[in-house]
Amino acid sequence: MNYTKSLIIFLVLSFSSNIVISQTDTTTIDEDIKKGWTFGALPVVAYDSDIGFKYGGLINLYNYGKESTYPKYKHSIFAEWSRTTKGSGINQLRYDSEYLIPNTRVTFEASFFTEKALDFYGFNGAQSNYFSSFEDDSPNNTDYISRLYYRHGRKLTRIKLDFQRKLIKDNNKIRWIAGVAHYNVDIESIDIENLNSDLDASDKLPTINGLYDNYIDWGLIPNDQINGGIANIVKLGMVYDSRDKETNPAKGIWTEALIISSNKFLGSSNSFTKLSITHRQYFSLIKNKLNFAYRLSYQPTISGTIPFYMLPFVFNTDITMNGLGGSKTIRGVLRNRIVGQDFAYSNAEFRWKFFKTIVFKQNLYLALVPFVDFGLVTKNYEIDKANVPINELPNTNEELHYGYGAGLKIVLNQNFVVSVDYGLAGVKNDGSKGLYITIGYLF
Repeated sequence: MNYTKSLIIFLVLSFSSNIVISQTDTTTIDEDIKKGWTFGALPVVAYDSDIGFKYGGLINLYNYGKESTYPKYKHSIFAEWSRTTKGSGINQLRYDSEYLIPNTRVTFEASFFTEKALDFYGFNGAQSNYFSSFEDDSPNNTDYISRLYYRHGRKLTRIKLDFQRKLIKDNNKIRWIAGVAHYNVDIESIDIENLNSDLDASDKLPTINGLYDNYIDWGLIPNDQINGGIANIVKLGMVYDSRDKETNPAKGIWTEALIISSNKFLGSSNSFTKLSITHRQYFSLIKNKLNFAYRLSYQPTISGTIPFYMLPFVFNTDITMNGLGGSKTIRGVLRNRIVGQDFAYSNAEFRWKFFKTIVFKQNLYLALVPFVDFGLVTKNYEIDKANVPINELPNTNEELHYGYGAGLKIVLNQNFVVSVDYGLAGVKNDGSKGLYITIGYLF
């Protein structure tokens, strides 16, 4: 059975309810102004033969106040709980508000993630091979190794607290940002015995080294990093924000420059410092109908060497726990396909609102979003190839990676966004396609 052939049942239930009892103040013809608490919820059910049955859901609570600040919320609380029958799971709680502390934006997250089969394709993008035939267990495929050859296990605990505040008293567009974060990353080989426990004999995974195990044997992963480590991070930077609203802005820019530092004297296993520069810009092409948005980001290392277990992290104001590739960076390209010491990436989207209505006093619109995404390793993660078998690592230069496709956004009360994206990889060595069902616009 091909690993990529899975049964996915997606059940969407988006609903919102006013918890504060008050009269609705409708000040526009086509939009209902929200007050008090509203919420959106999304249950998801999925099945994959290698990771099991997934069940759970998420909820996002918004408070717009008695004197409405809609569409800008006063408080947002997001929670997700999901599991698979073979051990993978998400436990996440996020809080965001500019009103908890006057004139200061506070963002808090506490999360625990378990991954029984996290993607791992080596280092430095095109300078590591990807052979889809290694994962293809078709009867006539003589190259087959394992459906999970390009995987390893990971448990991640992440706790972070960020603050943003105006740099100039009467100018809310320029802000400083500061924060702290704790990462506890536990890496392990694939637990073949567990994953095989309820598979038919014909579907069982072979007991054989995956790429991660080979990298250990070849000395490409330092001994003190094989099982992961701890990164306690301090973040400091500046943000310029002229957007007219936070979710799907019609105009404005968001530009940020952050320094992210992890040091042993703070209890980290390794020391390194990164710079993250990200620019996002938004244009209204047809008022209230069609927008264009793009994002550019460059993330070089200032000092130290990033440990291998921290390479699959993209650092922005919002942190993604995966490297380039996948739903949050380059759609259509394999998740974590492109990791290196330094990297850059970009995204461009047209956002067309083709349907808008009010259902049960809740504002709803649908948007079609064609997109194109790019990424590139700009500085290699240094490895010693002395023990690597000939032809295991290609003697080639890095190349531009890209994906393209389109998405559908289902948006409730302007802030709760169900996103369905389908992307195609532009380079065969990066995979073929990807379907992503997530929450929120990409940026």
